[in-house]
Amino acid sequence: MKLSTKGRYAVMAMADLADACNDGPVTLSDIASRQSISLSYLEQLFAKLRRADIVSSIRGPGGGYQLSREPAQIRISDIIVAVDEPLRATRCSQAKGCLADGRRCITHDLWDELGRHIYLFLSSITLEDVLERRLLGAATGALSRKPGSTGSEPRAAE
Repeated sequence: MKLSTKGRYAVMAMADLADACNDGPVTLSDIASRQSISLSYLEQLFAKLRRADIVSSIRGPGGGYQLSREPAQIRISDIIVAVDEPLRATRCSQAKGCLADGRRCITHDLWDELGRHIYLFLSSITLEDVLERRLLGAATGALSRKPGSTGSEPRAAE
């Protein structure tokens, strides 16, 4: 499953906003510049994030966007769902199966369960976790373990 640019850019922009908002509202042009994201694309994403009450906008001079709640209360899945990013790994819709005749493919349950795991994973991570880099190295450590190891064995210096 590949997350589209819509979901990735929304998370990147929200992390940037959360990181920069201690000094007051943040303009989308500042986020666009720092993250190399199109301003018009950010405007579309932030309209959806505002409707989902994840961000609020401040009008006028010195205006911009700010978080509607603390970073510890904003889950990554909230951001992705707010911008209409599907978290499904299957190729079928709810009403119709994967195959041309409407049946489910033989691997449907596998991909459906993967989608649930991805959603649960993203629901377990907050914007604060991203800012505090609480995920840094978690995947790297898991990949460097040998099959059958518990992960608690000392690793040789690289």
